[in-house]
Amino acid sequence: MDPNEAAQRSARVAAVFERVADTYDTVGVPWFTPIAERLVAELSPAPGERALDLGTGRGAALWPLADAVGPTGRVTGLDLAPAMVAATRREATERGLATVSLLVADAADPGLPEASFDLAVASLVLFFMPDPPEALRVWHNLLVPAGRLGLSTFGPRDAAWEQLDDVFTPFLPPQLLDARTSGARGPFVSDAGVEELLAAAGFTSVHTASFEQAVRFVDAEQWRLWSWSHGQRVYWDAVPQEHRGEVLAAGSERLEAARDSYGGFTLTQQVRITVGVRPPTVDRDALPGATTS
Repeated sequence: MDPNEAAQRSARVAAVFERVADTYDTVGVPWFTPIAERLVAELSPAPGERALDLGTGRGAALWPLADAVGPTGRVTGLDLAPAMVAATRREATERGLATVSLLVADAADPGLPEASFDLAVASLVLFFMPDPPEALRVWHNLLVPAGRLGLSTFGPRDAAWEQLDDVFTPFLPPQLLDARTSGARGPFVSDAGVEELLAAAGFTSVHTASFEQAVRFVDAEQWRLWSWSHGQRVYWDAVPQEHRGEVLAAGSERLEAARDSYGGFTLTQQVRITVGVRPPTVDRDALPGATTS
């Protein structure tokens, strides 16, 4: 991708998350946190390890990483949106987490020393990168030999969710960037596609674990508040003010297809976790048949 185009794309992503920083993952609808917790658990962080959270947001992966590596470990979280970093830094201080540091930095090229982390996570981040293969190569080099990388990306969502999001379609420009739309084509369309991206970047022992994540709303207004609080804010921004009422009405009607036995609404999304390992350094002198001079 052309460097200017890549910079413009990153700036658009940062602007969206800058606007939603105050409400991101804080409107009472569990979504990013359970996904990030599953991702962190898949990597089995150990006490004393150094962990990197790429695209930390409001800390969905940061907090379980800090708990896992404990007081002898270190966790670095970075995000491109300064307001997001400021809010998460305040929370880290409130939690008394002296082992956590927060940086305003681009996950695509954080500018951190190579081979300085035992593990890294990127929860629902890779598809926002202007050049995902290049980002993976950068992340590979940030890990020590035998260091682990874990990613979460989206698989298919249920039919009710597809129909619900279609209420925005008439208003969306073709170049609109959204996590699930960018995940509906190219390498993000399958487990194998994401695994191939990691393998091409030099990772070994690449494997995928998938699960179904539900999101529940008590009513259409909670859905509106939630969709306004994260990356889907760009959908609402694309709808002219005079048409937002009709979009909400159409969304309320389509939510009926997701009504559950508790009287609310449940939508489901497949999520994949892909893990890879930077190959360990080979001690060639220890190989069978090695000779010394």
